[in-house]
Parts: sequence; C-alpha cells; structure tokens
Amino acid sequence: MPKALICDDSAAELANLRSILTNAGWHSVTASNGAEAVQKAISEKPALIFLDIIMPDMDGYEACRQLQASADTKAIPVVFVSSKNQKADQIWAKMQGGKALIGKPYSADQIVDTLKAFG
Repeated sequence: MPKALICDDSAAELANLRSILTNAGWHSVTASNGAEAVQKAISEKPALIFLDIIMPDMDGYEACRQLQASADTKAIPVVFVSSKNQKADQIWAKMQGGKALIGKPYSADQIVDTLKAFG
C-alpha cells in the first residue's frame, strides 16, 4: 500500500485528507508542523507529501526547502495544499521545490488526481 505524509496544523484538514487517501487505497502518516514533517519524511519514506503552507514554527515553504536539500528526501514529490492559492503563490511554491499547489477548499477528485499524477 503506498504511503503519503500529510502535514497541516488543522486537525480537521488532517482528518479530511486522511479519509480521502484511505478511500483511494493509500496509507497516511500525519504531521502538524513543518519540522515534524521533515522528520517524518526521513523516518517514514512516503511516496508523496501533502504540505500546508501557513503553519506555526516552520512553514511549508521552509519544510519543502529542507526536504529538497536532503539526499534522503529530495526525490519525494511535495504538493502544497493551502488557502494561499494566487498565481504568485503557485509560482513561489514551484520555486521552493513543490510539484503543485492545490487550493483550499479542494475536492476529493483533486487529491485523487494528484495521487495518480505524482504517487
């Protein structure tokens, strides 16, 4: 069963994404901030990471930069899931190493399509 890491500081968002992934046949691991996401990416080796941008302690952009800088995690695709969904945010997300940016609110189909594209 493929594994994805979901990182969001909202328990409701984590539960929603976990439900979508489970229904799509994926196992999920969760983190609630960027630093925790970096640590779990190293230890869990997920096939894909869904990463919020606005979080306390370490935001998603910094977490993505750290993931891209590490030989252990740089090959794992990062997809941002955020309310920051302007054109500039999408460009900046890609500049940080993200493969895509899904805007909140999102549909289950958007998440499943992303699993198919990058997982």
